Amino acid sequence: MSGPGAGFEYPPKEVSWLKRDVLLFANSIGCTADELHFLFELHPDFAVFPTYPIILPFKNTSQEVIDFYASQAETPIPGVPKFDSRRVVDGQRLMTFLKPLPPTSEGRKFELRTKVIGVYDKGKAGSVVENQSDIVDKETGEVYARAVGSAFFVGQGNWGGPKGPATQNFPPPEGKKADAVVSHQTTAESALLYRLNGDYNPLHATPEPGQKMGFGGAIMHGLSSWNFACHGLLKAIGGSDPKNIREFQARFASPVKPGDKLVTEIWRTGEVKDGWEEIRFVTKVEGGKVCLSNGRALMKPVAGGQSKL
Repeated sequence: MSGPGAGFEYPPKEVSWLKRDVLLFANSIGCTADELHFLFELHPDFAVFPTYPIILPFKNTSQEVIDFYASQAETPIPGVPKFDSRRVVDGQRLMTFLKPLPPTSEGRKFELRTKVIGVYDKGKAGSVVENQSDIVDKETGEVYARAVGSAFFVGQGNWGGPKGPATQNFPPPEGKKADAVVSHQTTAESALLYRLNGDYNPLHATPEPGQKMGFGGAIMHGLSSWNFACHGLLKAIGGSDPKNIREFQARFASPVKPGDKLVTEIWRTGEVKDGWEEIRFVTKVEGGKVCLSNGRALMKPVAGGQSKL
């Protein structure tokens, strides 16, 4: 890591969650009644959906609504311009699932440890901030989940910073029919439900911010589409068993509007390392653009796919 801001570590932040938070998250990303182990706290296999930690950097310990803009501006990165969080969208996210989270953090101390990988100047288009965030058991030092992600600050470039490295691409296999296709129908209220997990960016609730950014109005959280896709993969390929996914990543390619139907095509590559098969996927708005590209996961496929729990 080198360049302005690279290596900067944010102050550690305590994070916490209740079973109720976990249930809300599973509901908000499309888990269904045949997946009660994500939706019913008394189920013998009750589990946290693997991507839940992605919400903790927004939620921290709060059970109340959060001022998104104020929370995002709390800790400026030294050596780079102060970016305006009123004009930010997601760039890409990779999450590695190292250990399943307990259904509640009660009685334990977990913290979020985040460091800057790099800050990149993309000229007139804007700037990219790439971070690594770990969810850590404060007592033992064990890392439960690691997310590497980028935020794109729209129209906030041209400050003389480095352009940044080229990103690695994971296209679907050429000429091969998808092994599975899943869909998720959003509604006008989908973003209003998802935000209750702790990601209260007004861009996803009211039209004004999206109009100023050129989106024409409110858009879905990039991370909600990312989570819908992960749920689709886990159900179709992994039998809805959280133990069957190790990594999940995608690039946010274009905005999704509340009410859009998302269609995800999934390919098994047959490439297996240490028992995990590489899966590729692409998510499109039905009849429209690709919204999640560079889709890749490491999974243990289950014959027949559907929930086995």
